[in-house]
Amino acid sequence: MSEPSYHETADGRQIAYHKTEGKGPGVIFLGGFKSDMEGTKAIALEDWAKAQGRAFLRFDYSGHGQSSGEFTDGCIGDWAADARSVIEAVTEGPQVFVGSSMGGWIAAILSREIRERFAGFVGIAAAPDFTEDSMWRDFSDFERAKLNRDGLVLLPSDYGDPYPITKKLITDGRDQLVLRRPLPMKFPVRLLQGTADADVERDVALNLLDHIEGDDVRLTFVKGADHRFSDPACLALVKRMVEEVLA
Repeated sequence: MSEPSYHETADGRQIAYHKTEGKGPGVIFLGGFKSDMEGTKAIALEDWAKAQGRAFLRFDYSGHGQSSGEFTDGCIGDWAADARSVIEAVTEGPQVFVGSSMGGWIAAILSREIRERFAGFVGIAAAPDFTEDSMWRDFSDFERAKLNRDGLVLLPSDYGDPYPITKKLITDGRDQLVLRRPLPMKFPVRLLQGTADADVERDVALNLLDHIEGDDVRLTFVKGADHRFSDPACLALVKRMVEEVLA
């Protein structure tokens, strides 16, 4: 594994990234909640980009992977700011944003802030507004009281250690919601969702589809695919959707 480069944000956070030089529009991978840029989808897309001579960027939000900071100090707004900072610093011109899970929410936020940088968007099990519409919604009265009292609750995870959910994450998430009003995306959009996804419900994909305002927006359900969306068939579909958006 090669050593990453680092970008310092205006708030002093050190964001680890790997950039592949190549032709534009470039492709940017936005990872998920508590994941990192060494995941299967990020590496598969990087390999594809290198084979195509296409510019590519993958990075870790603060508190994730090789970037600075503690996970429990961060929130959606911080991670969106991290993404915007490194993208504006190390890429040029329009980009195709590939957002996995939380990365789909981050992409939606950025589509409002730096719309001129979007050549397209591919969402993989995109999870906009999940802190409110999934986490907070499903908390028990005990968990809500504990969060308000202690500022932290631990949620079980299928991917390893429990997820530490902070009051800051939930509170900030309410300031970052993207599905409470129309979401203009005047560029090609491809949304991918597995029917066996235990983390993001099908209705989330349909709700996102309904909120996006655009002339070239498509949602594809893949029967039997789970939240990882990383088997060879799913990876091939992701690459095909990126190619379709670029075309």
